[in-house]
Amino acid sequence: MTDEDVEIIQKELCFHGFFRMERYTLRHRLFNGDWSRPLIRELLERGHAAAILPYDPVRDQVVLIEQFRVGAMSVATGAWLLEIVAGIIEADEAAEDVVRREAVEEAGCDILDIVPLYDYLVSPGGTTERIALFCGKVNSAQMGGIYGKMEEGEDIQVHVMSLGDALTLLGSGKIISASAIIALQWLALNREYLHKIWLSG
Repeated sequence: MTDEDVEIIQKELCFHGFFRMERYTLRHRLFNGDWSRPLIRELLERGHAAAILPYDPVRDQVVLIEQFRVGAMSVATGAWLLEIVAGIIEADEAAEDVVRREAVEEAGCDILDIVPLYDYLVSPGGTTERIALFCGKVNSAQMGGIYGKMEEGEDIQVHVMSLGDALTLLGSGKIISASAIIALQWLALNREYLHKIWLSG
């Protein structure tokens, strides 16, 4: 299937505030070759983002951040989530530049080297948002504290912990942010690879 197999019949702006919501009336080609009936779908347009898991291969430590998330208020574990550093990609900005900037703003750390992981759709049933995901080499010595841009309503607690402890939190269901889950699972599978390229001399 290609873009030619989708016909947009109508597009309406429903709401434009912090996010943008659009309503599409469309039809698409079915696998049997016919066209679907007209479908109405709301689509959240919030831009694309980049995220990075800071990892210290010398100390085998990761850097996670904790902050309030309005979308998690109904979650039993609470609205403060353990996450990884992330930020919105602005126009004409490279994803790698975003995560380097956000690592300083959100966690007070400099990214010494970077490895791209995945570029994935967050929830394609309702939003166009994609996340470019990275793992970054850092020196975690003496890291920690509270960061974030106060004028943007950010209040971010930095947590430095062993990869083992982070994976224990992941296994117990205390890390529920998708980008953190994906990045930590990748690191668990690829730690030896990172040690080879980052600690080889």
